[in-house]
Amino acid sequence: MNLAELTIEEAQEGFKKRRFSSVELVKSCLERIKKLDSKIHAFITVCEKEALEQAKEADKLIKQLNSRSLLGIPIAVKDIFCTKGIRTTAGSKVLENYAPVYDSTVVKKLKESGAVIIGKTNLDAWAHGSSGENSDFFPTKNPWNLEYVPGGSSSGSAAAVAADMAIGAIGSDTAGSIRLPASFCNLVGLKPTYGRVSRYGVVAMASSLDTMGSLTKRVKDAAIILKVIAGKDFYDSTTVEKKVPDYLKSLKKGIKGLKIGVPKEYFVEGMNSKVREKIEEAIKVLKTLGGKIFEVSLPHTKYAIAAYYIIQPSEVSSNLARYDGIRYGFPRDKFGDEAKRRIMIGTFALSSGYYEAYYLKAMQVRTLIKKDFEEVFKKVEILVAPVSPTPPFKLGEKTSDPLKMYLSDILTATANLAGIPSLAIPCGFVDNLPVGFQILGPHFSEEILFRVGYHYEEETFWYKEKPKIL
Repeated sequence: MNLAELTIEEAQEGFKKRRFSSVELVKSCLERIKKLDSKIHAFITVCEKEALEQAKEADKLIKQLNSRSLLGIPIAVKDIFCTKGIRTTAGSKVLENYAPVYDSTVVKKLKESGAVIIGKTNLDAWAHGSSGENSDFFPTKNPWNLEYVPGGSSSGSAAAVAADMAIGAIGSDTAGSIRLPASFCNLVGLKPTYGRVSRYGVVAMASSLDTMGSLTKRVKDAAIILKVIAGKDFYDSTTVEKKVPDYLKSLKKGIKGLKIGVPKEYFVEGMNSKVREKIEEAIKVLKTLGGKIFEVSLPHTKYAIAAYYIIQPSEVSSNLARYDGIRYGFPRDKFGDEAKRRIMIGTFALSSGYYEAYYLKAMQVRTLIKKDFEEVFKKVEILVAPVSPTPPFKLGEKTSDPLKMYLSDILTATANLAGIPSLAIPCGFVDNLPVGFQILGPHFSEEILFRVGYHYEEETFWYKEKPKIL
């Protein structure tokens, strides 16, 4: 048995029955990294020494029957989360040698739960991208086909889990940056409700949109991780004072009678016909499981990507202003083309004489999108929709056309604009490449998203498929 192929739940069971140790599990993942990462480029930094030390400590606690949620489990972390004493680059040469003096709240909570941080994963620099190709270090490749992108910006996190180089991973989602790579790599990707998970210690991209979540092999694993990382944080005023439920408790309850909406606006013109078929098949499965399907409308969806690409660059131009090369990091001439492009767009949108025409108008559209969701959730309990209108695309296919690349977020940005949760689930393959669908719900409805995803997963078994990498 290859230990690196295990899920979080299976690894926990193995520890409990003394079939293997955390050290053995971590070594199995490290061996996969040494064997495969020179081809895939999922990691910017591998924390071999630190991971083995953490695993040894975990094994001592396991022997003492310590029941911490992620005890001994190797987790990869997107290199946008601060890790004390371990360099955090945000995928940019500006921060190439930056080693934070503190852990982000998410990393702190992972460590407190006993997780082993196995490495920091690659991403589009500053999380600006949908493919992983905007990293200042190297592009990450899709383990299912090395000629294709894994999706972005949490590209390294997705590739690491898909290639069994980590048992689970942490990412960030500002317009689909967890869900798109999850869909492209046959994984489960969770974008929680805005405010459910702390952003403290995460290099900010667009502060009103950034959401911290996970990429895992199974829905249950995503529920385990969210229980660990969710909750109010004194250091992040956008987190809410709301009890974190036990997401596993209601996981196996059925979905009979559940009202499921299918928004017609998400089946866009030009959508790949084979992807459409896979989403329609997934909807049929949910119907078979007892869900009641309704066509619904979210009329302002068509304006989402335009509004997003004004709001996000505006916040980017503000957040990147701190990188002046004086206090830490290198000077601004190290910024890549995409960062410069977004700084210029954002600065223009916020400038005198244009603020009302662009930024203010985009924020008004954002309010309308939020109201669309509020109205539709009075009629149905959840929504199901595609994650992407296309399957994974080839490396280099969209790099020369930024607008074409930006449209990769066309079906995912709405959840961030409205602040609602969304769970991406594998639903099959198109031309031997993975595709997924997303389940969206009202604010703080992660519990029901997990339940729907779990039952779909149990019915279809797409998670059993593995990439045929050497």
